[in-house]
Order: sequence, then C-alpha cells, then structure tokens
Amino acid sequence: MSSGDMTSEYKDKQGGGAGQPLTKSENNDGKKTLTNGMSRVHRVLTEDEIASGRSTRWTELEIHGRVKNLSPSLWQLTHLSALFLNNNGLTRLPPEIAQLTNLTMLDISNNKLRSLPTELGDMISLCHLYLNNNQLRVLPYELGKLFRIQTLGLQGNPLSPEISKIYHETNGAQKILQFLLDHLTINTHPPPERNWVMIRHADPERPIATFTVLCYNVLCDKYATVNQYSYCPSWALNWEYRKGLIIKEIRTYEADVITLQEVETEQFRTLFQPELKQLGYAGIFEAKSRAKTMGEEERKYVDGCAIFWKVDKFDMDKQYLFEFSSVAMKKASTSENMLNRVMPRDNIGLCAVLKIKESVYANKFLGRMQIPMNDNVVGNPLVVATAHIHWDPEFCDVKLVQSMMLTHEVSRVLEEVSKKYQITQQQVPVLICGDFNSLPDSGVFEYLSKGQITRRHMDLKSFRDDSCLEKFTNSTDKNVISHPLRLDSACDINSIPFTNYTLDFKGMIDYIFATPQSLARLGILGPFDPQWVQSNKILGFPHPHVASDHIPIMAQYAIIPTTHQRQQPLQQAGPAAGVIGGGFPSTPSGAQPFLRC
Repeated sequence: MSSGDMTSEYKDKQGGGAGQPLTKSENNDGKKTLTNGMSRVHRVLTEDEIASGRSTRWTELEIHGRVKNLSPSLWQLTHLSALFLNNNGLTRLPPEIAQLTNLTMLDISNNKLRSLPTELGDMISLCHLYLNNNQLRVLPYELGKLFRIQTLGLQGNPLSPEISKIYHETNGAQKILQFLLDHLTINTHPPPERNWVMIRHADPERPIATFTVLCYNVLCDKYATVNQYSYCPSWALNWEYRKGLIIKEIRTYEADVITLQEVETEQFRTLFQPELKQLGYAGIFEAKSRAKTMGEEERKYVDGCAIFWKVDKFDMDKQYLFEFSSVAMKKASTSENMLNRVMPRDNIGLCAVLKIKESVYANKFLGRMQIPMNDNVVGNPLVVATAHIHWDPEFCDVKLVQSMMLTHEVSRVLEEVSKKYQITQQQVPVLICGDFNSLPDSGVFEYLSKGQITRRHMDLKSFRDDSCLEKFTNSTDKNVISHPLRLDSACDINSIPFTNYTLDFKGMIDYIFATPQSLARLGILGPFDPQWVQSNKILGFPHPHVASDHIPIMAQYAIIPTTHQRQQPLQQAGPAAGVIGGGFPSTPSGAQPFLRC
C-alpha cells in the first residue's frame, strides 16, 4: 500500500487528481498524458457527435469549480467507479456517498474537510482514496474496514500526533488502517441462538437410543492471518481470544459426538482435550501427514482432525488413521495423476469405532423397563469418520479422489466391524463428517450422496481415463466409480445456505453424512441468522462474535435396531443411490412403529 506522495494511474502531482477531460480539438484521440507519465483516455463529445446521436459510456466523473455543496442526484450514479471531487471548497462530505458502492477511486483532495462520515467505511470496493490537503485531525475508525485500499493519501492534513506518527512510518497507510480497524468499537450484539429444526419425533413411550453429532472446522491459528481475513480486527483473530469463543460454542451444544477439523497438535493437547474432558468427553487426534517429517517443536503447529465422544454414552473400541497420500502410494503408485496431484497433498481422515452404552436411552427408561433384546442396541458399534479434504478449487479432481479413498477406507473398517460384531456391513451405523471443501453441486457431493459418479464427470479432469480409479470402486460397470455405503446428508442448501462465510466465498462445504437404514435423522441445528449478518453489514467470518470462518453443523439421530432396519435390495451393476431424507425404519409385522413423523 502506498502513502504520502503516491503514484497511481489516477495521480497528478500538480493537482492531486487526474485533471479535466479533453475536447476533440485538444486531442483527437482523447488521450491525456499526466505529469507522472500515466495517461487517461476520455474526452468531451463535439456538437456534431451529439447532434448525430452518438451515445457515451462513462464510469468516471469529475466535478470542479470551487463547489461547496453536492447535489443529492449524484448518489444515484451508482455505476461510477471513479469520482474526482478534488480542488473544490467542500467542508462536508455527505454520508450518502456510501451509496456509490462501485467506486474504486475517490479523490477529495484539496478541499476544506474537517471530518469524514463513518459511512465511508462501508465503501469496501475502494482501492484508492485521496484525502490530501484538507483539515482532518482525526479519522473515523470505520475507515479500517476498507481492506482493499492500495493507496491512501493523507498528506497536508493537521493529523493528530498519534495518527501522524503511524502514517509516516514504513508502510504507514496500511498500519493506519489496521490501527483504525483494531480500535473500531464492536457495537453489534452477538448473533441470536440458532434454532433447532425437528424433522421427526421418536415415540416418547418407547425406549429409543438417540444421540447428537457436531461437525466444526475451528480455523487453526496459523491460517487466521490478517492478510487472509483483512476485514477482521487483528485482536479478534488472535488465538487467545478465539479459543474462548470456540470452547463456548462447543459447550453450548454439548453434542454426544464431536468431530473437529483444523485442530493444531499442541492445541489438542493443551486446550481441547483437557477442556472437553471436564465436560465428560474422551477423544482422539491425528495430525496431517507432514507432521511425520518434522521435529518435535514444528510438529506442535501442524493441524489435523479430532473426534470426541461422551464417555457415559460410548466406549472406544478401535481407531484408524487414513493418510490419503499413503493410500495413493499403496493403491496407484504407477499413476502419474496420483503421483503429481494426490500424493503431494497431506490431508487425512480419522475414524473411531465406538461401542454404544446404556445412556443413549433416555434416563426415564433406564432401570424402569426391560428393553426387548431384539430392540436393544447397547454393545453395538457406531462408526464415526471425519476428514478435511483438500481446499484448492483448482484441484476438484483431488477432492473427489480423496473422497473415494475415504469411503474405500471406511468400507474396509466395516468389514472388520461386521465380523467382530456378527452383523452385516449394511447394518453398521456410520457417520462421515468433515470439511469437504465442496459445494452441493460438486462431484464430491454427488459421489458421496448418490453412491456413484460417472467416469466422464468433469470434476475428475485427467483422472477420467486413469485406470487407477478402478482400485476404489465396487461396481463392475466400468463407466462409473461407486462405493458400497448408502449415505444421506443431514443438511441441504435449503436448510443451511452456508457453513463457510468469508468475503470471497459463501457456501455449504461442511457435511454430516449418515447411513439412513441404521440412523434415523430426528433434527438438525438450523441456519445462522441471515438478518443479523445483513443488518450488521458483516463482510465475513471470523468476526469478534464468530470464532471461525466456518460455523458448526449438528444433527440428532435415532439408532435403528437391526430388527427394524429396511432390507437393502441386491445390487447389480452398482450400489443403490442415496435418498435424501431417507432413513425411515421398517416396522416388523404386528409391531408398533419405531418412529413417527
């Protein structure tokens, strides 16, 4: 960012602006060379051109002539990208200027301004702001929200000693904006509590085993930088501040099963594990693959995935680490696509086989009635997997292949579990939660929710003709890649418009998938209040009231006893497609309904 005596495409060292447009008689091409060597191409139409009906297309406006007041009609020109008000007699800048939301350039140098409207901070498209040679002593803290500013001119103002000192430091303009943002008073109230959305009800007179699961990308400290989240005050990005909000969020929902992504190794040991232990949780953690190549100190700051569970409801049976780079090496080391695109990414998955305990039943049933043996799920397994899939939008093929590896590895776990517990793989309840960095219209979501994807899908890119993917399919149809799990997403875009909310991206990329034949969805945590976001002009998360760029998602499930599960049809060429909103259990002949809508 430039400050002081700045140069830009709009700068004219003599007047602080770009000068008046030319007439055709002055320059036939309308080209005007400025004193800094830059040039602008614009001119005034001749009378003949006007008479012939020639139209103009302009996005820049200059107003000169010792103007003291501005017409309200100016604020209707919302198409403007540059506005030059320099060299006038303005003593006040109306707050309505913020209606010019497309301005990237604003020059109000050489006026008589003593103050600026706070609304100027809402003009987040501004890249160049010239305030030279006015009578400004202080600046509104709201200017700190102008995170796109590349040039900020303040020379020739009687600035307060504090502001002046910062401005004349190296990179002073950037430091001033950060100073203003950090001192901006947060007057917004915290967002309202998210509502719980009931989907179906368990019969209150029958013992039904239920639990809740939460999925949350907590944004690890090393990724929470001012450069990445320039709209957030630096103090609100600080881990010492954010970690309190994160733990508070987890305490608020206190889910029976918690899956976390972007947990730093050291923070798992010093924060999450001890804090959640006090709440009655046990947990496991694995760092990304790169941690194995690092020294002890560096390893502390590698992030990974964690799974926690309430110890009164579940026991740990076994845990598994899925290293996608290792899976690629074992299964397809001869594939150039795997070697060049998948193996360099060190994303992981983590899986826990939990053993269900009596407390999954409501307290009123414990010790009061005998649960029929065929309906009792105590001692049965629950498989919980979580993953953080590669983030880069340019690597949609890697995301899809990593998702294939995830389901492949979970399927291998199910083979072990089914043998140990003497039930079929289809009868094992499975949760797959995580940050998949993929929208609902992506190949990743299609593959996970429908159970298969065509080999010609555009997201596969160069993998479309790569035979290595045959290692990750259970279908004999060579035109599709499939997995044996039947998965439903707990949330859809209609119920949760976004799980990740930043300046440049807003969308659903975090999911909870469950096997509907063994887990009946009872309800979900509703969406983040959009009215709060809109009314407070929230540019993105993190925010002083929101600890991460992600929001947690949560669902409640009833565990369906194997005797009440629907029989799955025999699969021919590929698996049955997942049915969104499925999961209604079957009712044996003569039995009472297991759940009711």
